[in-house]
Amino acid sequence: MRYEVHHPGGPRDAERGGSGAHEGEQSAPRPHDLEGGDPRPHNAEKSAHRPHAPEKADPHPHSAEENVPTGPDPDARWLALLMHAAFFLLLGASLTRFLMRHPGEARTPWIIALSITLAALYLLGPVLGSRPTPRRLTWLGVLVVVWMVLVVLAPSFAWCAVPLFYTGLRILPPRAALALVALLTAFVVAAQLRLATGFDPNLVLAPPAVAAVATAVFVHMQRQAVRQRELAARQRELIDDLLRTRRELAATERREGTLAERQRLSMEIHDTLAQGLSSQQMLLQAADRTWTADPDAARRHVRTATGIAERNLAEARRFVHDLAPADLAEGGGLEAALHALAARETAQAQGALTVRCHVEGTPHTPLPDRVQSALLRIAQGALANVGEHSGATAAGLTLTHLDDRVVLDIADNGRGFTVEPAGAHGTPTVRGHGLPAMRARVHQLGGTLTIESAPGEGTVLSAEVPLTTAPATSAPEEPA
Repeated sequence: MRYEVHHPGGPRDAERGGSGAHEGEQSAPRPHDLEGGDPRPHNAEKSAHRPHAPEKADPHPHSAEENVPTGPDPDARWLALLMHAAFFLLLGASLTRFLMRHPGEARTPWIIALSITLAALYLLGPVLGSRPTPRRLTWLGVLVVVWMVLVVLAPSFAWCAVPLFYTGLRILPPRAALALVALLTAFVVAAQLRLATGFDPNLVLAPPAVAAVATAVFVHMQRQAVRQRELAARQRELIDDLLRTRRELAATERREGTLAERQRLSMEIHDTLAQGLSSQQMLLQAADRTWTADPDAARRHVRTATGIAERNLAEARRFVHDLAPADLAEGGGLEAALHALAARETAQAQGALTVRCHVEGTPHTPLPDRVQSALLRIAQGALANVGEHSGATAAGLTLTHLDDRVVLDIADNGRGFTVEPAGAHGTPTVRGHGLPAMRARVHQLGGTLTIESAPGEGTVLSAEVPLTTAPATSAPEEPA
């Protein structure tokens, strides 16, 4: 059974229930040498700052530079140390061999002096840096010339060429480095043939083979180092993108939370404080008009307005703390809260409006708090619209419990209105805040809001909320 709300022109079946909708008509990384230097690619880091709302502090405020090692290549450092040690070992061994086999010769002082000069020049190399600057190229040229003079005077110094291969390959461009390696190899072959007592094919083929192997190993290691630096640069970019995306996501979630809280407060204020203040205004105006002619009626109006103010104060304190409506907090559930609302609206109208409440069915499980709160707020807003806009003398609340959903119908016998056609998003276009707030509440629960009304025929508002499905992303809200 549902209540029938009688319209002044005749009875109107309120079976679909519903109400008060009368409201308000980088650039790529530059490979450095294997000896060291700053391995970070220029412009590898991208700024993660974007012009959006102030960002939440990152729970892990580490930059990409802290997550990806950026020190010198350890393999290159060990190779450089090995080549330096090999050079001085070969230089010392060559000088010792010469002094043992050619003591007291006239060229001996020159050999010693050139050996010391070559060692000093080699030590000067790291001081000049690793990039092919003019000073660095001049140093390499002088170093090679001194070595060549030594090889001409004493062929045993030829094997110092292997560390010089590494130095030339590290400093010079590829073609120039290969030309230098070929020149040094030719000097080594010539020196070995001078030391030999006869022609030996091994002395002609071994030095080029050694030079080829050394060059291939160096080039391979250099390419591996470049690949590692490029991979590190890509990792830094990915980490920067991840951090930026995480900050943007946090900012988006924060903005959505702010908008949701703003909408919640807007709906709560409209359904409680705004409606209460409107009722108080009408009651106080009525009291002012009857203060002299009927003091007792005026005092009743004032007392009723005082009660509304007390209730609004309680509601304001509760929704500021995001608590349930006061009617639900008193216990008894949604049914008791709707009965209390109907009785209170009837008393406040002082005979101008009678509101009845009826409940059909029994819920299999208690309704979720969100559903109870939303349906109660919808009923409050709809009845406020009835009292303010419809001119109705009777209204009815019908709460129907079904297996998979709950339906709240609010009907009145007021003047009614023409439901405007759906807008661009399938939502009836209305003015004011009451109906949009109701639609928002139902939408958040994945339900539908239906309005039936016509001029002179009253209004029926129906809010249907599913109990077994998750809230939908969009809820169609069509006029019936």
